[in-house]
Amino acid sequence: MRSGVTLFASLLLAGSALADDAADVEYGRVLVLENCATCHAVDRVSKSTHPEAPPFRILSQRYPLEGLEEALGEGIVVGHPDMPEFIFTPPQIGGIIAYMKSISD
Repeated sequence: MRSGVTLFASLLLAGSALADDAADVEYGRVLVLENCATCHAVDRVSKSTHPEAPPFRILSQRYPLEGLEEALGEGIVVGHPDMPEFIFTPPQIGGIIAYMKSISD
């Protein structure tokens, strides 16, 4: 009986973690659509509308995505020359990174 309870509790926790992960990905998707999609392709197939704005799906090929956390929190000042400066909160950063991971090539 004890192992059944332990298994059930583990499944509940795993399900909760998956729901949290899905919520983070969706939160990140909404943020990048609102803030980045004007220039960047923010899905798995589109082409960026700005010639110097890389598609988000390939950023993991250029940078470790976790390495972008600091830049997202302190303000990205690199990128294409006319890119506005964005400063995100820790929950927003977590969502953006989760979303970028979900679409990465």
